[in-house]
Amino acid sequence: MSAEEFEKEFKKEFSDKSYSEDGEEEILHIDEMQKTNKARTFEEAAGGRIVICGANAYEQKYYFNPLFKQIPESIKKELNIISVLFTQEAGGIFIIAFEEDGSVSIETNADEEDITYDEITAGLLVRKVQRRRQDLFEALGLYYRIYVLHENPADILDSDEG
Repeated sequence: MSAEEFEKEFKKEFSDKSYSEDGEEEILHIDEMQKTNKARTFEEAAGGRIVICGANAYEQKYYFNPLFKQIPESIKKELNIISVLFTQEAGGIFIIAFEEDGSVSIETNADEEDITYDEITAGLLVRKVQRRRQDLFEALGLYYRIYVLHENPADILDSDEG
């Protein structure tokens, strides 16, 4: 892989901009979704877990839980991009939430009347996001365990090594 190809791939993966196959800049439509503080839809879908963020293709809304406002802006932005682009591609409702043990879960669902939602595509996209952003989700899990569950960081590191 040449340096030029590497740079193009890097920009595709980590840039705020997206590039098509021919290198032309594509415009992401993240700002089309309005931000909302109404967590009802996302909390119901999460089944009692603590929602970090979510996006709803039906209402064109993105939600970020204000309990986690101290998370760095770059991570908030990345979660926003992941959520919004997922719902633009697969539709439905997309949620990133913390489980009781501090692990991060991703799930998607749709209204029963939504005939355009494809569960198989959505499932494949969830796994793709989990693979590509594994480090991000592990870091969020550590953050939750240390700052929310008040676990001792030394104990967490010892359990991960053992």
